Amino acid sequence: MARLSLVSQKREFFDLYNRAAANNVAIAERLVELLEGFPHRADDLVRDVKELEHEGDRLTHEVVDLLNRTFVTPFDRDDMYRLAGALDDICDHVDEAAGRVLSYGVDEIREQARGQAQVICRAAGKLAEAVRGLEGFKESRRELIELRELEDEGDRLAHDGVSSLFSGNVDPLTVIRWKDIHDCLEEAVDACENAADVLEAILVKNR
Repeated sequence: MARLSLVSQKREFFDLYNRAAANNVAIAERLVELLEGFPHRADDLVRDVKELEHEGDRLTHEVVDLLNRTFVTPFDRDDMYRLAGALDDICDHVDEAAGRVLSYGVDEIREQARGQAQVICRAAGKLAEAVRGLEGFKESRRELIELRELEDEGDRLAHDGVSSLFSGNVDPLTVIRWKDIHDCLEEAVDACENAADVLEAILVKNR
């Protein structure tokens, strides 16, 4: 009976990680919708993003609570905490970016910012595919390589976006607002890569 309980607990961990990764995809999709259709339904979409950020917090809390109640874990306990936190960080940065788009009162969305949102969404999708392979420690090299290529694309878009702010006669307040938004979007991409690094380290350790 104890063995059945242990198997059930292990599956619960993997289920929580999959739900957290899927939640990242959902929040990234809302960000894309916000920036593509802005200002249409902007208030509703930012509210949706905030709800998904709260869901990310709830899932992280569930992982931590289960870890605190579990004596034998599927893999290294510290790595499990680290992965939960890394997945949650993605939600936090997306929420921050979406909130600033609304609170800064921007009139229109810059092309590079829309591109950054697309990169975040695609990176979150690749990460979710890799997380699905965590149970059984399956090979996820292709997804992680593609995710890192997306991070390079995100860096280029962030650089282009900030550079273009200083290349013309742009209002100083607009420069400040948009540089901050571009930075938030870049941090979300970086968070996806960080989660990929954590996941890859786990897979290498457990092969």
